[in-house]
Amino acid sequence: MSHFAELNGSNVVQRVIVVADADCLDESNRESEAVGISFCQGLFGESTIWKQTSYNTRGGAHTASGTPFRKNYAGTGYTYDSGRDAFIPPQPFPSWTLNGSTCYWECPLAYPNDDQVYRWDESAYQSDNTTGWVKEL
Repeated sequence: MSHFAELNGSNVVQRVIVVADADCLDESNRESEAVGISFCQGLFGESTIWKQTSYNTRGGAHTASGTPFRKNYAGTGYTYDSGRDAFIPPQPFPSWTLNGSTCYWECPLAYPNDDQVYRWDESAYQSDNTTGWVKEL
């Protein structure tokens, strides 16, 4: 199965659909993103924008030892960055920065390593940038 992400005019993913491999094969019987895009446009209209995405790609690595594709599997609300040829998830908090290699957002402070459960508190971090992880009760 192949996966395709529909993009709006701002390159934000609206949805991801599954397309049968047979609907993505070119005349030489090889998988083709262009053929898959044409198939999607035939279903949803010529004006729709589609990019193929890999279900097995996370953080620039392929989880099944294959070739990574577009850094991350697309999800609704992700942005397609054409310069990086990557799908980037929404920024979770203003203080988090984008890792250019993985195209994942990184927290400014390491997660505590004490077997406790924590959540990020952006207000705490903005008040004192040495804090931010708050222990869950």
